[in-house]
Amino acid sequence: MIGRLRGTLEDKQPPWLLIDVNGVGYEVEAPLSVFFDLPAQGQPLTLLTHLIVKEDGHSLYGFLSADDRSLFRSLLKVSGVGAKLALAILSGVSVDEFVRLVNEGDTAALTRVPGIGKKTAERLIVEMRDRITDLGGGAPAVLPGIDPGGRSRDPVTEASEALKSLGYKPAEVSRMVRQVSGGAELSAEEIIRQALQSQVKSS
Repeated sequence: MIGRLRGTLEDKQPPWLLIDVNGVGYEVEAPLSVFFDLPAQGQPLTLLTHLIVKEDGHSLYGFLSADDRSLFRSLLKVSGVGAKLALAILSGVSVDEFVRLVNEGDTAALTRVPGIGKKTAERLIVEMRDRITDLGGGAPAVLPGIDPGGRSRDPVTEASEALKSLGYKPAEVSRMVRQVSGGAELSAEEIIRQALQSQVKSS
């Protein structure tokens, strides 16, 4: 099991990261929340990881905090929840917010995450209540205060493609991005952050 990577951030194309570790490039899939706090390309980066081995290949998933990884692993134990849906949940809500939604039984908010219907939301609430008691307040694994950089594409386009990778339909993505105030002046990470926050909180 690969539990941690410490190396250099070579590239970021949400939801994918390329991390150079002593000359070996690791492709890591991460929730979009990870991209909010990445250092600039070429800078050191530490990620906590979870490896999933299947017949058709190995998939490595990266997280900035132990809580994020713990929630991801717990979600995988829920019937009907795979890695893609677990990443979508972590992309759409923080660990603390997810804990609150489960404790309050807020199925409406959970169903706004792509791939979660009413039955799945209800199952998440029932099965996760006993697993979230130790979650919340985890420390990030990446050093804070480093300004994200290395962007090579238009922020709106990059944000839109990242949201589509979560399972949002093109029409939904267009609406979400349009509703972000000052979108043309923001980074892709900030557009994604605001779009996801407004989606989960919308009625």
